[in-house]
Amino acid sequence: MAERKKGKGSRRSRHEWRTLLAKLDDSGLGVDAFCRREAISAASLYRWRTLLSDGRDGGEAVVSKQTPAFVDLGTLNSASPLRPRIELKLDLGDGLSLHLVRG
Repeated sequence: MAERKKGKGSRRSRHEWRTLLAKLDDSGLGVDAFCRREAISAASLYRWRTLLSDGRDGGEAVVSKQTPAFVDLGTLNSASPLRPRIELKLDLGDGLSLHLVRG
């Protein structure tokens, strides 16, 4: 018996979604093009990517490739007589940057 192609209204297992997400990573396609090719909605793909990456699906969590949202650099002691020069430049994307200088 021929296997029915997954499409609108069909349900996929966690394993199938993990496989699809791995195919997306390997495909080199954008999400929209990949979703059209695989006949899935982008909303479903984003939802499952979130569920699988944070471990809420009850299975193994997919390791996130994101950098930490916060990096603790410790305290800056402003009372010190030997305050070093501190320069911080953040690239915020789209040509926008934040440049802070102390000292």
